[in-house]
Amino acid sequence: MSSSHPAPLAHSFVQFAVDAGVLRFGEFKTKAGRMSPYFFNAGLFNDGAKLGRLAEFYARRLVDSGIEFDMLFGPAYKGITLAAAVAVELARLGRNVPFAYNRKEAKDHGEGGVLVGAPVQGRVLIIDDVISAGTSVRESIAMIEAAGATPCAVAIALDRQEKATENGTDAPYSAVQWVEQRLGLRVCAIATLADLLEYLESQSDPQLGMHFARVAAYRDRYGV
Repeated sequence: MSSSHPAPLAHSFVQFAVDAGVLRFGEFKTKAGRMSPYFFNAGLFNDGAKLGRLAEFYARRLVDSGIEFDMLFGPAYKGITLAAAVAVELARLGRNVPFAYNRKEAKDHGEGGVLVGAPVQGRVLIIDDVISAGTSVRESIAMIEAAGATPCAVAIALDRQEKATENGTDAPYSAVQWVEQRLGLRVCAIATLADLLEYLESQSDPQLGMHFARVAAYRDRYGV
């Protein structure tokens, strides 16, 4: 399982994601073809205030985690904005660390290459929104190691805590557990599906409360 995390921070984050329209309830088809009763779209943290607040949650979670890292790495594309914003927030908290990210296409002029930003060195923390298949993490690890640095952990906004799929069938582990166990990287999430359920269960708003049963049923079927 991912590292334990402070519930108040997680619950505040879920509330923020709901208020921002980033966490929605209804019927959504996942990449794995499942019908999910909720959808988390980090691309909708799309203005200065929301992005700043999101970075605050990441930074506080990282500080609380005790993970030791020398720099941040943001996989293209969502990770680019996240790494930059979190670096700004960490500096504001007195922890100034460099950050880098990758291009999807190698550049053949100027300095060239796929990596942009600070030199990739030391212990590198990867920042992304979610881990759905672990592909992005594997690609990031390859780029970080090729640069001679050491990937040390992954920070994500939400751990869906659901079974990964392998060749169209449900695996006995989640994508996050796969990253932790197979790739040996610690995963640090601001909030988890368990936090989302606790949040829904504690709501006095009947509109939100009614989603609890559907999300709980989804976890019973696909949860790890």
